[in-house]
Parts: sequence; structure tokens; C-alpha cells
Amino acid sequence: MSRRLAAVFVTGVVLYLPTIRYDFVQDDRAIIVANPAAHSVGAALRAFNQPYWPRPAEAGLYRPVTILSLAVDWSLSGGHAGWFHLANALWHALAGVLLVLVLARWLPPAGAVVAGLVFVVHPVHVEGVANVVSRNELLATVAMLAAILAARRRWWVAAVACALVAMLSKERGVITAAAILLDDWLRPDDVERYPRAFLAALAAATIGYFLVWLRVGHAAVADVAAPFLGAGTGGRLAMAFPAALRTVELLIWPVALSADYSPQVIPYRTTLSPAALIGAVLVMGIVAMVLVFRRRAPSLSFAAALATLAYLPTSNLLFASGIVLAERDLYLPVILPAALTGAGVAWALERWDVRRVLLAAALLVVVLGARSLTRLPAWADNRSFLLTLLLEHPESYRGQQSAAAVYAGMGKDDDARAAYARADSLFNRDPHLKAGYALFLLGRGDTARAELLAGASRQLLPREPVALRVEYLVARARGDTIRAAALADTADRWFPRAPSP
Repeated sequence: MSRRLAAVFVTGVVLYLPTIRYDFVQDDRAIIVANPAAHSVGAALRAFNQPYWPRPAEAGLYRPVTILSLAVDWSLSGGHAGWFHLANALWHALAGVLLVLVLARWLPPAGAVVAGLVFVVHPVHVEGVANVVSRNELLATVAMLAAILAARRRWWVAAVACALVAMLSKERGVITAAAILLDDWLRPDDVERYPRAFLAALAAATIGYFLVWLRVGHAAVADVAAPFLGAGTGGRLAMAFPAALRTVELLIWPVALSADYSPQVIPYRTTLSPAALIGAVLVMGIVAMVLVFRRRAPSLSFAAALATLAYLPTSNLLFASGIVLAERDLYLPVILPAALTGAGVAWALERWDVRRVLLAAALLVVVLGARSLTRLPAWADNRSFLLTLLLEHPESYRGQQSAAAVYAGMGKDDDARAAYARADSLFNRDPHLKAGYALFLLGRGDTARAELLAGASRQLLPREPVALRVEYLVARARGDTIRAAALADTADRWFPRAPSP
């Protein structure tokens, strides 16, 4: 078995070796490069009582173990991006190995190893591994799987410690206790149940983490994706179920990938549609798998339940989240297609020629790996990222918004204005887009249009900070000192840690 585990590990690392030539991309800049807490172990430890997003950002979140991991990498490499990418590949490969060990309870060695190989080469993982800041997903998954394995071995303290590491790596780790309960529910008949004291310790750790998160990581500004602002339950589900359909497509047929799934990459809807109905059926079908396969194929029951638990927090099915869909958030849910493949191999080995079955499995792994390799260059640097997004999905309003910001930085005002207008025409309900567009216009002297856009932004999100700043600057430019002072007081109350407008 050790050789097979080594094959999974090596495959996961080798696939992502090209990324050691890549740069920091997107949020890597804010979370790593511009964040002093990520530059030394001492600073990371001192920041354990600080939000994940460094001040003055109001995005909150609480992921101190992730920051500590990044600080270790920075200390070892002097901030060299290639080292961070290599570390991500190693963490990803370790997650694949741990998944094999978890599934080995229910699958024969060949099936478990194939599941691990599918997991490490799945194309949906490219964003989660090639984008350094997605380290939080890798750490949370590794710690969660390690907690399950530690509990099986009756290493109670280690299991609780791993559960805490998962939670302190990313909020999704809060499902670790549920994952352990799920594993206990699916245990073989000859295995003793977990003691209540251990389960109570897990519950206490989870509650303790949640209380700390509320104090430190809860965002001061409501983090709700633009399509869900002001939407009721029906409007939210009208977008959430089509996103669930696209999620299943990405897990089963990962061909058309994207760095952005905001409107109109997933068409903006406010009423139920055929896509929403299909998405709802698929969600219910996956949930039903948990019960249907409990006895006949517990590996599928486990994978379906864990994938559902991991997907729910950002699914928008229960409540509105900060995204519509992101491939990085599908890192753990890939366990479902991986387990399906592993169970399929186990079933086929009992009926067909071994060499043909393994050859078919190897071909699938190669095809998935090849798709991942062709996707990797999209994450080489910010330029590659944006050009790929615009080429593949010109309908992405966020892609057009990013292009506008780049044009503005280059001094190409006409191109920037056109890109901002395209973005707003594709989706006109994003308050942050309108605020950025307003600030751009204000800098070019168009105070009238800037004021209109800032007002529209604050109608959608009253506490939009950039729009508030635009209104303050417009008031000052017009000599309206009373309104300017009132807006400044409002900004100080709402954003006490931010610089004055």
C-alpha cells in the first residue's frame, strides 16, 4: 500500500510543478505580499487575534493557521512565490494520500488509490492549488481528513487538535465534527462507537471556535454577493439552484472552467427556471445518496454527505453568501466524483478483466490530468488570469470591471470608461462596481455622473465605503461643507478603523 500512496503523492506534486515559475495572483497580493503578519512566524503568532484580511479591509474572516503557514513559507523562501506554489502542491498531494486512507475503510486498495488519483488530478482543483491564497482550502481539508483518521485510531487529543487546525485554517473546517460523526455513523458493525466524552470535546472546540470567530472574524460589512442583495428567498434560490447545476457539471465534466461564475457566466435570474429545477433535483439526489448507499456502498454515502456539508456554507441554498460559485470552494466536494470512480473500479474488478479496468482508470486519470495542465497557465500571473477570463468569458461583468481598472491604471481613460460601461450593462446591480466606476469618473472631473453612480451604489448597499467616499468628495468639490462633514461623521461611525474619507 505504501507504494500506491507514494504514487498518489508524487502524481499530485508533479502535476503542479509548473506552478513554481508562477507569480502571486489576485488576492495573494493583499493576503501575503502586503500583509506583515504573513512575513514572519512571530508576526503571524501575534496576529492570532486579528482578522484574516489585514486592516483597513473590513472583509473580516478568521484563519490564523493559514497565515502562520504562509509566514513559515515566507521565512524559508524570503517571499519567493515559487516556494509558496511548491508548498501548495505538497499540501494538495498530502490531501490525496489522506483521502485514500479514509476511503480504504470501505474500498479495496485499487479502488481507494484510483479515487485518490482522481482527486489529485481533478481540474477543478487548479484554482485551489495554483492560487497560493487558496492554501486555506488545502490546510482545512488535510486537517479534517487527519482528524477522521486520528479518531479511528482512538487518538482523541490528536483528533480534536486536528479539528481545531481545520477550523482555524478556514471557516469550512467547522464541519469537521460532523464529518467525524458521519464516519462513526458509517463504521463497520465490529467497530466500537466513539465515546461521548470525545464527541463532547469536539462540540466544545467547535463552539469555542465559533465564539472567537464572532469576535474576531465577523465582517463589519455584510458580505453578500451582489446578485443576492435585496433578494428574498425565491430570488436567492433562483440563482443558487442553477449554480448547483453548474457545480455538478464541474465535478462530473470539468471541461468549461472559469475563474469567475458571477452574472452572466451563470445567467442572472430572479425567478425559477429549468436550470433551477434541474439543480434542485440534483441537490436532492445527492442528499438521497447518503441514505440509499449507507449499507450497499458506504464510501459513496460518506462522500455524498461530506461533499454536501462542504458545499452548503457557500451554496446560497440556506442563506446568502459572498459568492455565487467559485472553483476553490469545490476543493473538498471533489471527494464525490473521486469516490464514485473508486467505487466503480471496485465494482468492475469483481466482474471484468483486471488489466482492462485498470487501463480504463489510468486513461481517465491521464485525461483529467491533461485538462488540469492546460488550465494551469491561467494562474501564472495577474495578466494571464485576466486575459484568460476575458477570452473565455467576455460576458463576465467582473472581468470587464477588472479590465477597466487596468486601463485606468495605464491612463487609457477612454478604454476604461468603455469597460466600466460594459460591466455595468452586463450586470447593473453590483454596488461595488458602481462605486468604482463613480470614483474613476470623479477623478476625470465628471462629478455629476459620479454622484449618480454613487447614489445608485448606496441604494443597493447603503454602507458601500467607496461610494460614501465619492459622495464626500463631491460635496467638498461643490463647497457643501455641511454635507461633507455629515458624510465624514457617518464614515467614522461605520468604518472606525479606516482612514478618513
